[in-house]
Amino acid sequence: MICTEIPGCPLCNSPAGNYHQDTRRAYFRCSHCRLVFVDPRDFLSAQEEKSRYDLHQNSPDNAGYRRFLSRMCLPMTERLSRGSCGLDFGCGPGPTLSVMFEELGYPMAIYDPFYAADESVLDVEYDFVTATEVAEHLHHPRECLNRMWRCVKPGGYLGMMTKRVVDQEAFVKWHYKNDETHVCFYSSETFSWLAKQWQTTPEFVDKDVVIFRKRRGHR
Repeated sequence: MICTEIPGCPLCNSPAGNYHQDTRRAYFRCSHCRLVFVDPRDFLSAQEEKSRYDLHQNSPDNAGYRRFLSRMCLPMTERLSRGSCGLDFGCGPGPTLSVMFEELGYPMAIYDPFYAADESVLDVEYDFVTATEVAEHLHHPRECLNRMWRCVKPGGYLGMMTKRVVDQEAFVKWHYKNDETHVCFYSSETFSWLAKQWQTTPEFVDKDVVIFRKRRGHR
């Protein structure tokens, strides 16, 4: 069934159209920034969402998880000066990327609305900010992504890891959309739009990793 009540895009506020409908949720695509997003009426409650995250078994002792996160850690450290300070936004129940950076000599702060909810860390500027497997969970992506960006010092970096939308045919078969905590799906076009708002350019360093650098002199 096609949804007739189409919400506006949560990233840029532009009109959206029907993109896909399955047995559980309706998905829309923005006509401007090309974000694909879930009908807010299909969002899980905060309690339901946290119960899903509580099941995650990720930790610094998990070698496979470390290998996965290295796809963010390695390209970021290639761009950083020794001793740069960072923030891992959305660290989850078993902070690991922050541990990996600290082992390499980069002091870290962590933030997560469920597991490390000290918002005072968001009032500080950092040499780099990372958000791995976070952007797809955001109910309010415009506010959250801009908040991350404000935490980046001029000349610093924001790195995001999230799988990207390719096209509608692939989306229909895409396992990534089936996680009920995933509510926003970004394409290369979406990240290019976002970079334009931030007056920078996206650097796609992996199939699911994008890094933005804040121009010096910009806040």
